[in-house]
Amino acid sequence: MRSPRRTSNPSPARGVVKVTGIVAAVAATVPVVVAAGLAAADWLVHTDREKRRAPNPGKFHAQLEHSDLTIYTSGDELYDDMIEAINSAQHTVLMGTYIWKADEVGQRFIDAFNAAAERGVKVHVLYDGFANLVVPRAFYRQLAEQVHVARLPFIGLRFWKGPLRHTGFNHSKVLTVDGEIGFVGGYNIGSQYADYWRDTHIREIGPGVWGMQHSVAQLWNELHVADDHIAWSPPRMWQPDIEVNANLPVQLVYPIRQMYLKAIARASHSIYVTTPYFIPDQQIVQALIQASQRGVDVRVMVPKESNHVVADWVSRGFYGQLLDAGMTILLYTSSMIHAKTATIDGQWSTVGTANIDRLSLSYNYETNVEIIDPRFAAELEKIFEADSEHCEVLNSSQWRDRHPMARVVELALRPLRPWL
Repeated sequence: MRSPRRTSNPSPARGVVKVTGIVAAVAATVPVVVAAGLAAADWLVHTDREKRRAPNPGKFHAQLEHSDLTIYTSGDELYDDMIEAINSAQHTVLMGTYIWKADEVGQRFIDAFNAAAERGVKVHVLYDGFANLVVPRAFYRQLAEQVHVARLPFIGLRFWKGPLRHTGFNHSKVLTVDGEIGFVGGYNIGSQYADYWRDTHIREIGPGVWGMQHSVAQLWNELHVADDHIAWSPPRMWQPDIEVNANLPVQLVYPIRQMYLKAIARASHSIYVTTPYFIPDQQIVQALIQASQRGVDVRVMVPKESNHVVADWVSRGFYGQLLDAGMTILLYTSSMIHAKTATIDGQWSTVGTANIDRLSLSYNYETNVEIIDPRFAAELEKIFEADSEHCEVLNSSQWRDRHPMARVVELALRPLRPWL
């Protein structure tokens, strides 16, 4: 007589693993789907934020012991002075930039670089490949043969050897001329940024330019063989007025994050921060909270609506923590604000290219200047106060009363924090 057929039952452990895998897959998919939905809705709505001309707080100056500093809040004035500096170059021009648009502003730089190279100036230009995917390659092919030019890919050829070392955007916006004049800040190159974005850039004439020049040269030399290296030049002085902090992912060097943490830890009176995308890691969040709890006046200015809707929503997930700790959140309403600046206690300041987010502080090529001088801090605080007049102040009761669906979206997007 044939024995009854046995049916095999899956082990409980195997079932748990399967369910866990499904849950993990769903959890990974949800933030991506929500982010895609937000981006699509934002594209369909076409808000008028890019049509509003940005306010211009003015042009500011500060004279330090060894450095002459100019702060720009107008792209038109900045581009004019950058072109003038290139036109006056006698020896070297180095530029590293993120976005370089093929418009009338971008063409001015093409023409200025070509003219400088034709009169014998050594011109080196680096631009980011990913950020300029929509810009026709023919635009950059206008550069003369004498101009040394490199396009930085987001993922390098040696990616498989070390993902952290061979990824990252070239998010710096640096121009140096003859090692004597240096520009750095948030402005990309394009007419849109000149007229419709509120941004901040500085020019330094003095020994701090060496650090800006060195930041571009280091990246260039990592990308090229020795025969095409930018030669090292000695600094004018060992300890300049301005300290240049430059992220260099290929060397796993990220000093800008530590610069912020050290400065925040010293704060005793005030911290004024402006950033277009506020997606900090918990160490920076906790440093700000601790500062507020010891009585420091902490103010964080962000755009009410930036050009990246997903970043806006991820950023909002931090507002509750900040407001509960007694900080002030200022929502800039007049246009897209793209400045990356901070002042602390009227003594310490930074202006540069790094946002307070994971991409800038942990992945990208960035350049920030650090200045410890009350005269410069006073000028930067004037700009912060002028910008504050175009802000809505967010309070705790408003934030607690937001729509329940907003809370759901913020929670769904939380897994994206490490990648933005």
